Amino acid sequence: MASGVIEPLEQYDSVIREDREENDPDLQFDSEIREEPEVAQNGLAGAAIPQVDEAQIDDFLGTNQDYNEEEEERKYFRRKRLAVIKNVFVASIGGMLTYGVYMGLLQMQLILHYDETYREVKYSNMGLQDIDNKMLMGINVTPIVGLLYTPVLIRFLGTKWMMFLAVGIYALFVSTNYWERYYTLVPSAVAIGMAIVPLWASMGNYITRMAQKYYEYVNYKEEHVQEQKKPPKGASYQYIIIFQTIFFFFFHLSFVCAEMPMVFFLNNYLYPSNHTLYNVKRCGTNGVGIIENLNKTVLQHLPRSMDLITVESVLMAAAFISMLLILILCGAAYRPTEEIDLRSIGWGNIFQLPFKHMRDYRLRHLVPMFIYSGFETLFACTGFALTYGVCSIGMENLGYIIIAFGLSASLFSCLSLTMLRVPRYAPLLAGVALQFVLIIALFAWAPPPNSVSQSKWIYVIAILWGIGTALNKTGISTLLGMFYENKERQDFVFTVYHWWQAMAIFVVYLWSSIMMKAKLSIMLVTLIASVISYIWMEWKLARGVRYRIPKIPKPRHKVRGYRYLEDENSDESGSDSKDEDEEEEELRSGSGSETDESLCSDDSERKRKKKKKRRKKKQENERNDDDDELLGDL
Repeated sequence: MASGVIEPLEQYDSVIREDREENDPDLQFDSEIREEPEVAQNGLAGAAIPQVDEAQIDDFLGTNQDYNEEEEERKYFRRKRLAVIKNVFVASIGGMLTYGVYMGLLQMQLILHYDETYREVKYSNMGLQDIDNKMLMGINVTPIVGLLYTPVLIRFLGTKWMMFLAVGIYALFVSTNYWERYYTLVPSAVAIGMAIVPLWASMGNYITRMAQKYYEYVNYKEEHVQEQKKPPKGASYQYIIIFQTIFFFFFHLSFVCAEMPMVFFLNNYLYPSNHTLYNVKRCGTNGVGIIENLNKTVLQHLPRSMDLITVESVLMAAAFISMLLILILCGAAYRPTEEIDLRSIGWGNIFQLPFKHMRDYRLRHLVPMFIYSGFETLFACTGFALTYGVCSIGMENLGYIIIAFGLSASLFSCLSLTMLRVPRYAPLLAGVALQFVLIIALFAWAPPPNSVSQSKWIYVIAILWGIGTALNKTGISTLLGMFYENKERQDFVFTVYHWWQAMAIFVVYLWSSIMMKAKLSIMLVTLIASVISYIWMEWKLARGVRYRIPKIPKPRHKVRGYRYLEDENSDESGSDSKDEDEEEEELRSGSGSETDESLCSDDSERKRKKKKKRRKKKQENERNDDDDELLGDL
């Protein structure tokens, strides 16, 4: 019965299909293909599609026999290491150009504005000297408050973007010199004063982080690197020494770059020393102020406005190149998740932590060294170069004195590499001892005014002072990188260091009008205090005296990285080992840290109770909402 019903239905379908094919040629073509599939396939294969064996498909989809995973991994981390080296060189060159442009423009501007004829002819009664005084006050006074906002800015913007913003502010200062007015020069000087501490703190942090990243890329097979845990103590010391040496090699060349406008442009307009030093009676240790009775006219003829614009445009281009170098070629100092975690500890904690780190006796004992470091660098560029150098051999040689100092400091920064073989205190104390001898010599030396025969001694002292500066600056930055290996503390520590340097620069600004013997006495006392304090610190460390380190709070967020996680999960780097690391630091930090730990435990208990209350409220609200929905449905 079923077969009898099916046969008429099939006949009926075939009739309908034939009728449709007669009316629609496309359907007819499809039916021909269905009737003769082998012919169609052979025709198409012969025309366009080649026959593919199963063995060829397996070879294509299977593993590549020539692929060496270990070799590819080695090449990948080699590229990473080269990128880190590139970052160090680019950041160093950017810092060199930025500081060189700033100092060169400021020096040229102050010399031009000092000349009485230039002021009267170019700006008549505008009061350029008063503007210069307020501008210098803005540059030197504003950094006093730098400790309050620098860590917040670095954590908010990130290390690389803080460097970029600060370099941009320096470029803004250069651009305001195209139109020299009170409302352009003074605000830009205040902005530079605000950018000084953040720029150099972020630079020091960046170079230290690059050293640590380079260690990770060299030892990528180590278990603690793969699991992003804390490396062994002292693992990255050698890279910190090398990278800090590279940075200061380029940084000290900024003193050479700063003198290019003086040597190639301004020297063509200066009077010889017979004119500028005509009324000067005493120099060196007998001097008072900068140069007593220096002639008010130092320019033989005034530079053309277009020449000044050309020089300023070259300096502006150098500042802009520095911005582009940092923006395009500098890589990030931290991973994205690390950046998020660093700023998620709370802005109040970020504000307080620089002050809390001062409880560490290592940092307290280094404070006199920080202050002396600010004194000696600025003294070389102002006190010695002017009161000894210009006062005895003329203003036309000012550029060459600073160049001798800068080249010496740059080349002899390489002596800090000896820290790879000798104890860390040896280069630092050697530089301080050399400057101690030079200060004693300067106490006893009063070169006669306008005496070219003294030039060889001026250059010798400039070179020797540069050696001391090189060992001092490089040694301190390297020491901070060694003491504070935790990447969560480095921006706080470098902020403290450069803030104390800024305070020293402010003191140098205040003492500009006092006697040279008083300046040398202040420097000598600071130097002796810094040596005693540093030796005391090393003695404490040798005896194993525990130091207090403030506990870094854990990130207080639910979003870690790019994923939403619960409290018990964590995507932050080294999260598994953070508690262990903090416990080790607390054990190392002695009895004082026990009170911190108890306070932290009390805070954590309060937070847990608050979380429980929030959860209960949330559950009650959800239940009430469910009840309301049920009532609404009813």
